Amino acid sequence: MKKIMAGAILMAAASSSFAVAPGGPDCGWGNMLFKGDSGPVHFLATTTNGTSGNKTFGMTSGTNGCSTDGALTYGGKSMIASIMDEFSSDVAMGHGEALNAVAVLMGVAPEDRQTFAEVTHENFNVLFPSADVTAEEVMGSLESVMKADARLAKYTS
Repeated sequence: MKKIMAGAILMAAASSSFAVAPGGPDCGWGNMLFKGDSGPVHFLATTTNGTSGNKTFGMTSGTNGCSTDGALTYGGKSMIASIMDEFSSDVAMGHGEALNAVAVLMGVAPEDRQTFAEVTHENFNVLFPSADVTAEEVMGSLESVMKADARLAKYTS
């Protein structure tokens, strides 16, 4: 049941996020065909763009309304913000589904996830110095904690 809940939380977090699409918001035949429509039709436009490869071609050739000039942006909540309470509880305990989900998100290999759990547990007060810590602050602290650990440093950028 916990795995289903964690999966549902991750799906909700992913579906509530948005980004400026690669190539631009007007890029591809799907966007041309469904111009002006909203709602679930976005899925059809994306499918049209993906199955025909026209968006990729458009970004490469500068056609189909596509451009690679602008920077990608992200306006959704971070995954950790979506599961902050569960993550902090799991870090405090040293194990749990949310802790594992964050390890996966950070690219931690299965053989290093126990180390990830131990290191985050040992550094709970660094990761969560106050009750009103933000997800961005937690992520910054998490990266610092991982960089300081010889086994986990390879997973930081």
